[in-house]
Amino acid sequence: MAKLSDLIRPDVRARHAYQVADATGLLKLDAMENPFPLPAGLRAELGANLADALYNRYPDADPKGLKALLKSFMGVPDGSDLLLGNGSDEIIQIVAQALAQPGASLLSVEPAFVMFRLLAESCGLQYHGVPLQADFSLDLPAMLAAIERTQPAVIFLAMPNNPTGNLFAAEAVRTILQATPGLVVVDEAYYPFTDSSYLGWLPEYPNLLVMRTLSKLGLAGIRLGFLAGAPALLTELDKLRLPYNLSVATQVIASTVLSAPEALRQQVALLRAERTRLAEALVRLPAIQVFPSEANFLLVRVPDAPRAFDLLKQHGILIKNLNHAHTLLRGCLRITVGAPDENDRLIAALTLALADAG
Repeated sequence: MAKLSDLIRPDVRARHAYQVADATGLLKLDAMENPFPLPAGLRAELGANLADALYNRYPDADPKGLKALLKSFMGVPDGSDLLLGNGSDEIIQIVAQALAQPGASLLSVEPAFVMFRLLAESCGLQYHGVPLQADFSLDLPAMLAAIERTQPAVIFLAMPNNPTGNLFAAEAVRTILQATPGLVVVDEAYYPFTDSSYLGWLPEYPNLLVMRTLSKLGLAGIRLGFLAGAPALLTELDKLRLPYNLSVATQVIASTVLSAPEALRQQVALLRAERTRLAEALVRLPAIQVFPSEANFLLVRVPDAPRAFDLLKQHGILIKNLNHAHTLLRGCLRITVGAPDENDRLIAALTLALADAG
């Protein structure tokens, strides 16, 4: 009799599960989260609204009021619609499932958000990654050659890019939009921390979709993302969205916070200022390279990344070790921008770690 595990697809058995590091007892600077809680007044309002929610009923399957709040808050252009997802991951999965015809492929850059590759492969799409250049800029000739060779059904580009933190040239993106036979999804997960956006391009390019999430803004715990684009295209993608994918609590929290978003805007402004301060402090340390960032994290290169990572953990600080993630990331660590006191603690600990590692 065959083993029960043999019922699982071979490609699934060959994979490793996505790992989330245990941050118990540690200062958590590894996952690009907003470090600040919601203000007391807003929490009180949330408590009242959540207390009155109807948890005995299924959630609104098409929350038009929440969509209207998101469109207004995000500046989605007229004529574009939204597809709401349980975080960006569900949206990536929906797009991949919808386009997974025999022989179809998904194209992205490398290094990039790992879920582009994982979800492409899990949905049966061929995955192709085009390496960035040494400075993490987009290699446009290589991208165009890959488009010509693979004829991708969809291209995913994260801007700012994770884990590098940089933007790609807008004219390169325009060229890609014009050259590809398929869709282009621009992942703007870190939009609060940059002044660049492709939402305004939606009316011009029917093959463009823009994806955003509330996670980096300060609501990572509610898992809410959206895809903006042409209504006819989103109608087709919506056929793969599971019913009731957004919980009652998610909808109540998002609607309450987006109705009074000034607190989140103030927190973002502080984090952007802290990003500058942290980068200026780190660049003064010996033997460290700090890469420019338009996100809420910094990518740095140190002489011995694994040892520096371990030493920081010994000091009670968890960051992301990317040393083995990609050849272009050799020696690299990714550090989430925290609250001012957290950044002070990180600077002091990294100073000691680099001295010990040296």
